Amino acid sequence: MEMQKKDIRALSKEQLRDFFVANGDKAFRGNQVYEWLWGKGAHSFEDMSNVSKATREMLESNFVINHIKVDQMQRSEDGTVKNAVRLHDGLVVESVLIPTETRTTACVSSQVGCSLDCNFCATARLKRMRNLAPDEIYDQVVAIDKESRLYYNHPLSNIVFMGMGEPLMNYNNVLKAIEMITSPEGLGMSPKRITVSTSGVPKMIKKLADDEVKFKLAVSLHSAIDDTRSRIMPFSANFPLSELRESLEYWYAKTKSRVTYEYVVWKDINDDKASIDALVRFCKYVPCKVNLIEYNPIDDGEFQQASDESINAYIRALEAHDIVAKVRRSRGKDIDAACGQLANKS
Repeated sequence: MEMQKKDIRALSKEQLRDFFVANGDKAFRGNQVYEWLWGKGAHSFEDMSNVSKATREMLESNFVINHIKVDQMQRSEDGTVKNAVRLHDGLVVESVLIPTETRTTACVSSQVGCSLDCNFCATARLKRMRNLAPDEIYDQVVAIDKESRLYYNHPLSNIVFMGMGEPLMNYNNVLKAIEMITSPEGLGMSPKRITVSTSGVPKMIKKLADDEVKFKLAVSLHSAIDDTRSRIMPFSANFPLSELRESLEYWYAKTKSRVTYEYVVWKDINDDKASIDALVRFCKYVPCKVNLIEYNPIDDGEFQQASDESINAYIRALEAHDIVAKVRRSRGKDIDAACGQLANKS
């Protein structure tokens, strides 16, 4: 039965080599197939032109390649591209290509739906259905790299794990995907061009530091006052800011890599002086920069974009304390591709 076949990309190169030896073939055949799967992004065994027909048939009878399909692609008037990506079991996630003058960034998903319950985010309203496998994360990047070359004439320059899901709740698969994205046998991208964004799971941030990862860390902060933060992100009541702070100090001590705080300012929620002062204090614990993100309403009234005046007050206060702060204008709003809007409306 089809169901029993194993996804071949779940095997390491060593396991593939062992499979060929066990089946009376040469170990190097495993290297060839591995290169087809990762370096050349083969979608089927038929694509493997330097592998004999008999070998391809043997692979076909033992394995599947659970490749993603870009089901629907939408292009925004600002050049942003959103992919609705269908997985092998019929579930759908979304990923986004964000172009600027000088680079293209892929925003990829790590879960179908999300484990968390941030009130302002459309993705959080979809229950978490499952974690994505490393190859499903990798395939999103490959698809966006192709679109980047096609529409913008250059390869993908950056990757952010800011699509659907909480990456640190799918820790092993996200790290394995990044290992393949950065490997010379995969896409060979520098880990410095990859940012993993978390809603702030202290234990997992410490684990990242212990695992000596080389990519960058971003934290969805949105408030440096516990009560306000747990109103915005109810799950964060389990992870008080004191614990988050301690994990970030640990991260910086181990990696010497500064943290980016993602921070949306909402009217009547965190646009007051107390919120600004709290953020300035929080930013002093570890070297960091702050991205103030334009809010994209997802339909109901509780969360409203703050005034420009409030955002400027944040910028002035942060800059007065030598904290790097930038306002990030949202891209792809007309196709629901902006921050917090990924919800598979299709």
